[in-house]
Amino acid sequence: MEEGAQAAGGRREGSVADAVQPTTSEKRDRIITAVITIVPFVLLGLAAWQVWNKALHWHDLTVFAIVYVGTGLGVTVGFHRLLTHRSFKTSPALKGVFAALGSAAIEGPVISWVADHRKHHACSDREGDPHSPHIGHGDGWRGRIRGLIHAHLGWLFIHTQRGSKSRFAPDLLKDPVIRFVDATFLFWAALGLAIPFGLGVALGGTVIAGLTGLLWGGAVRMVVVHHVTYSINSLCHTFGRQPFKTKDESRNLAWLAPFTFGEAWHNNHHAFPTSAVHGLRRWQLDPSAGLIWMLEKLGLAWDVVRISPKRQAAKLAESPATPS
Repeated sequence: MEEGAQAAGGRREGSVADAVQPTTSEKRDRIITAVITIVPFVLLGLAAWQVWNKALHWHDLTVFAIVYVGTGLGVTVGFHRLLTHRSFKTSPALKGVFAALGSAAIEGPVISWVADHRKHHACSDREGDPHSPHIGHGDGWRGRIRGLIHAHLGWLFIHTQRGSKSRFAPDLLKDPVIRFVDATFLFWAALGLAIPFGLGVALGGTVIAGLTGLLWGGAVRMVVVHHVTYSINSLCHTFGRQPFKTKDESRNLAWLAPFTFGEAWHNNHHAFPTSAVHGLRRWQLDPSAGLIWMLEKLGLAWDVVRISPKRQAAKLAESPATPS
């Protein structure tokens, strides 16, 4: 509760669990969510057919890698560590760039994304958490499966539990740069599809190469970025290790960390939500923290929040836990 209230700008009045963003048309929102979820999967089948017929080229994978890294870091460094948890500061221009990159991932407008995530931290694995796999899904293995499905994907179709933007993101509502990026979300989403087409044409030299670039850097990239993000909500609250005592079921899942740019050190994150570094051990791969470190060295990031070894040791000593 402490972190959620602080992240939302310090407002505490009322019940955090009840701070829900009103929705004007849940049916419309569900249709949009279904299109964004299903169409990339259909196109993934086309990509599989392309591979099967030996039509996959090096430039397709190059486009995929470029756009995957750009939009993925837009979510992890921009939406999450910078805007949700304010784990470092940067210029308005760079803040806008990160918000635009995260928007191009097509996981929703930036202010809504941040409000949902701050609400998750305020009510993590308790009533009011928008995507807990542990609340209200029943007992036994059926309940566990229902919980995993809800946390991974199902919650996207339930627009009545989204975080109130005025309650959880008042700072972003006052930020002109973020308000602009939020209001122009569709432009950034479209740009996230136009860029792989353009890269495909530039690298492959033909319109066909542009279309296959769009397939891999657009549809396939969307599937991968979306589902590694969703896996933090589902897998990292169900499987893995819990070195730190927290009030939820957050866990570290080492094999997922490379694909999520370090976000899968999720128990570390819930133990120290404002930390810019999630991989707290030297062997815990955290590319997002590496990018923030580079920006800091270049003078483009400052006031970077890091957790001292002494504070980490104190947190570890709170209770016996499984080593990370």
